[in-house]
Amino acid sequence: MKIVLLVLSLMLSVLVHAELLPGSVVPAFSLADQTGKTRASDEFRGKWLVLYFYPKAGTPGCTEEACSFRDDIVVLRALGAEVLGVSTDSVEAIRSFGKQHELPFTLLADTDGKVAEQYGALMNLGVAKFAKRYTYLIDPAGRLVKFYKDVDTKTYAKTIAADLRSLTARKD
Repeated sequence: MKIVLLVLSLMLSVLVHAELLPGSVVPAFSLADQTGKTRASDEFRGKWLVLYFYPKAGTPGCTEEACSFRDDIVVLRALGAEVLGVSTDSVEAIRSFGKQHELPFTLLADTDGKVAEQYGALMNLGVAKFAKRYTYLIDPAGRLVKFYKDVDTKTYAKTIAADLRSLTARKD
């Protein structure tokens, strides 16, 4: 019986959220970063924002993903973008993860999963909540431009950089 309820809860969590659509204004947020400082979405207005959600600090896929962003951060910033990683981990867990992998961008602790839920990126298993591996490319005005569900954790920072290049290219 417990297994049936768990499966139904998982299916319901997938069906309940409304997916953000390109062109829509993304939900505002305010979360603690890896230093414990509260960071708000308004701080990033006027810049492109790569807002990526990841399930669990220190796991192989999440490490590969974060290091992909680390390795391409100079390119992403040259294109006018900031990178923010969000998980349901504690501040301590993301601090350790950031230090261990020398991540030069902000990590945010969404410990109750409310921000992930607003973005449709929460997997709620009832007893545990995890962020789904989703990324949102947000324009300087705070509107969703592109949504990435299926990613290659090794290389998708390069995919996002290519998308940013095409979006920011001057039209003659």
